[in-house]
Amino acid sequence: MPVELKVPSAGESIAEVEIAEWLKKEGDDITPNDDLVMLDSAKTTLPLASPITGILQKILKQQGEVVAIGDVIALLEEGAPVAKKPAQAAPKAETAAPVEAAPKPAEKPTAKTAKNGNANENFVMPAAAREMAQSGIEQSEVTPSGPGGRILKEDVQAAQSPKPERGAAESVGSEHTAPKLEDEVATEAPTLPVEMKEAHKAAPMPPVAPTQPAAGEKVVPMTMLRRHIATRLVEAQQNAALLTTFNEVDMSATMNLRKQFQDEFTKKHGIKLGFMSFFVKASVEALKAFPAVNAEIRGRDLVYKNFYDIGVAIGGGKGLVVPVLRDAERMSFAGIEKQIAEFAGRAKDGTLKPEDLEGGTFTITNGGIYGSLMSTPIINPPQSGILGMHAIQERPVAENGQVVIRPMMYLALTYDHRIIDGREAVSFLVRLKQCLENPARLLLEV
Repeated sequence: MPVELKVPSAGESIAEVEIAEWLKKEGDDITPNDDLVMLDSAKTTLPLASPITGILQKILKQQGEVVAIGDVIALLEEGAPVAKKPAQAAPKAETAAPVEAAPKPAEKPTAKTAKNGNANENFVMPAAAREMAQSGIEQSEVTPSGPGGRILKEDVQAAQSPKPERGAAESVGSEHTAPKLEDEVATEAPTLPVEMKEAHKAAPMPPVAPTQPAAGEKVVPMTMLRRHIATRLVEAQQNAALLTTFNEVDMSATMNLRKQFQDEFTKKHGIKLGFMSFFVKASVEALKAFPAVNAEIRGRDLVYKNFYDIGVAIGGGKGLVVPVLRDAERMSFAGIEKQIAEFAGRAKDGTLKPEDLEGGTFTITNGGIYGSLMSTPIINPPQSGILGMHAIQERPVAENGQVVIRPMMYLALTYDHRIIDGREAVSFLVRLKQCLENPARLLLEV
């Protein structure tokens, strides 16, 4: 009995997935370690492995089809793979057998051959016999098309003199007497006249032309992930009162601390000390000070969260994904850097799991790695805030009454004004700025 391959659960709130690519073909041997198909969900791409050892018997859903969770997409046959034996050459015959002449293909029966084969008059239908009598057509000139070699009235009409060209038919009178009523009562069902048949064949319904790209265009279907991103961004714009506030931070102290301990940090933890761990730690401190930024609207209620699951936006192979650092307040700098590096690698390979992307309370996105100087990021619903990091640039700033050059970064906080007031949003950025300009605050929690 075939084993059904069903679409597994792809995470909370995901009801359907798209067949991205079949990695095996029908008839291929499979084992429980073999990935059979890649499934695109609204959040990530998932491989689906074989649950048995056997063969892939039949693929029911093809690449590009959207299927619901629990749908059967293929049938598997359980059992040990059958070793394929190489084809053996047929032994040569000691004496060549006489070659018989190939039989000629059977000719299409005609009235003449049917008659010579002791056929009776039943081969000529009554209406066809009257048509032959009126037109003077012999049976030998008619090619039958009815079942069992029967001659129909249309066959007689087709064997008559050549028909006039289309367009001239209306000006040329009929050569035949109009058939009587009883002529139409025959054993075969009434059919269209030959002229109408030919006209119908000559003028088929025009096919619907597919949409063709214009010159210089390339049409590529959107992945389910990209469609989901587009939908979520539009929903965020329509359903939240979004506002963005800005500040700038002098990155000198953070950069000096990072440079001072980079070698020791890398040697001990096996990973470089980046900027993101500083921003995650500083964000947690700011969220503790202003809990409204870590809250969400749920119906008519405001839900304040006493945990800090920080989403970090990463550009994956098929689009932007936001994996979540769980309980970031408990993570060390090294733990944050390692987890982000792992997420980045899995996002590139398309192996992030749905649970990696769910349940964040606040998001950080770094457009600075692409050179962005300033932007207004969009929140990830139902979160109420998102922090935008940008490129570090040396700029002249006033310090103690003097103009000095400092590595400066613009920060942007987009927030839902239904939850967060402007005072809280500005104060949040000020707290973040204090932690980054004096990183000792992150250790002393002051």
